[in-house]
Amino acid sequence: MLSLLKKKSNAAAALSAPNWHPNFRNYEKLPDIKVVRTAFFVNGAAIVIALSATLYFGLKEWQLRGLQGQTAVLQSRIDRDKKASDQAVALFKKFQTEEAKVVEVDAFVQSKPIVSALIMRLGETLPPNIAIDSIDLRDNGLVLRMSVRGDAAAASGYASAYLDQLKADKQLTNFEDVVFTSTPTRNPATNRMAVEFLLKTRGPASAPVGGKK
Repeated sequence: MLSLLKKKSNAAAALSAPNWHPNFRNYEKLPDIKVVRTAFFVNGAAIVIALSATLYFGLKEWQLRGLQGQTAVLQSRIDRDKKASDQAVALFKKFQTEEAKVVEVDAFVQSKPIVSALIMRLGETLPPNIAIDSIDLRDNGLVLRMSVRGDAAAASGYASAYLDQLKADKQLTNFEDVVFTSTPTRNPATNRMAVEFLLKTRGPASAPVGGKK
């Protein structure tokens, strides 16, 4: 009985004891037994990246060549039409210059009153104690020379009233103001007061006397 227990304890001790020889295996030199190696995935990913980059830059190069071709075509058209375009621009500038001259002349003509209509208007509105001796059309306006009946005080009153009448006349739109050009004086030949007005023009007329807008 004791021999059996001794044998069992020896066997258990033998099983629990470490191996009697050391482990000399070099795992780095052991063959790789993996079905798919890690290097396969690394190489595959690198190839995919390289192909993608090649396709991307190839597409950009193709697009760039297309744009260069279109630019060359458009540039050839520009070169072809440049001479005609330059001539058109030169003609347009010449037209603008001539147009400016025409506009200037037209503005000058429009700024002057229509003399026939002006004389008719003055004749229609002329007071009974005033007579028009002459009308002088100048660059800055119209000079109206008149003879006024009455003594100095009465003649001055008639002239001032006529001055205000001309200023208020809605048909004399060519003139911005009416002023005395000198002090009224007695004319010994006619024994009347000589009076002179200046009807100042305002520039291009918006509605000439007797004309249309």
